[in-house]
Amino acid sequence: MATKYIRAHANKFEGVYFYESKTKLFDGKPDRCFVVTFKIAGRKIWEKVGWKSKGITPQVADAFRTKRLQEIQLGAPVITAAQRKEEALKRNRMIGEIADMYFEANRDGLKGYKTDKNRYEKHVKPLFSRRRVSDLTPLDMADLKNSMSDKADATVWNALELVRRLTNFGAKAGLCPPLGFTIEMPRRDNERIEYLTPEEAERLFTIMADWPNQEACRMLKLAYFTAMRKGEIFKLEDRDLDLQFNLIRLRDPKGKKSVSIPMSPVAREIIEAQIAWRDERFPGSPFLFPGKHHTQRTECSAVDAIKKAAQLPADFRIFHGLRHHYAVTLANSGQFTLDMIGDLLTHKSTAMTKRYGQFLPETMQKVSATAANILIQGANGSL
Repeated sequence: MATKYIRAHANKFEGVYFYESKTKLFDGKPDRCFVVTFKIAGRKIWEKVGWKSKGITPQVADAFRTKRLQEIQLGAPVITAAQRKEEALKRNRMIGEIADMYFEANRDGLKGYKTDKNRYEKHVKPLFSRRRVSDLTPLDMADLKNSMSDKADATVWNALELVRRLTNFGAKAGLCPPLGFTIEMPRRDNERIEYLTPEEAERLFTIMADWPNQEACRMLKLAYFTAMRKGEIFKLEDRDLDLQFNLIRLRDPKGKKSVSIPMSPVAREIIEAQIAWRDERFPGSPFLFPGKHHTQRTECSAVDAIKKAAQLPADFRIFHGLRHHYAVTLANSGQFTLDMIGDLLTHKSTAMTKRYGQFLPETMQKVSATAANILIQGANGSL
């Protein structure tokens, strides 16, 4: 059935009409949508102005019509209601469209691109891909949190932060209006510290001794003995290896500023073995651990098979876990201060290193004893 247009007033407001909603009520009556019409070169144009529930009145619609006629007389293009709606939709895209554009624009420059893409596909897309930013509410963020109730706080935080990034990207690119509220982020109070028991470490090295893919083993050994992050290992090139002064240069690491870490004798042995293997299998590649076609590697699924064969815990994140294991082992030795451990881990701030303080029993006991002696002296040696 065609929409029934009713003249707003018999003697006033020329070209102003309305139709009544069959589903929406306002002030106890069917809501009214006001439209205007005018002729341009013999062609009758209809344009929607808006609903009475949104503050539109016949007077407002009449003023809108007058302004549109003036704009057209001054050369503005005639835009139909359908065209106006299409243009509005281009500036209010669905989150799925915005996400596609965001990931395409950041394919080569986004740290953690693959992780963010997987996080979007698994947690954000099912709820929001067909939604528009202008329709989102704080309740939708609560729904996202509830859908991840079995996940760690940091995982929920990352998903919400991704939604925030996507909406900010869309607003800056003119793909959607800004989000109308502030996303409340949960506290990330679950900084998990992973490390291997002596038995697990022994199993890992026993498995690696005879593992057919020794390149993958060398990756893990380098992580074990240097605490380098996975991305830092994959990014290593010959120019980053100073074999004269036994230094490894980390270019553009997580802390942004390039730094150098010491190359221990065992790390040097691993690196030299990998260089010899690489030069035979991938001659001319600048990367220490080349990917396909001599390009930078982005992943190594073989390490998961090694982890499984070594019967390591299922939730042990192999590269990240070995980095934690390095720090915990140094802290437990009592021979390293937190500052020293932070420098070796290339932490930008001491806040990240402080979590390993719980593994400094001997050092903390010594500090406590020294503090007691100083306090005793302050009391003239009497208790």
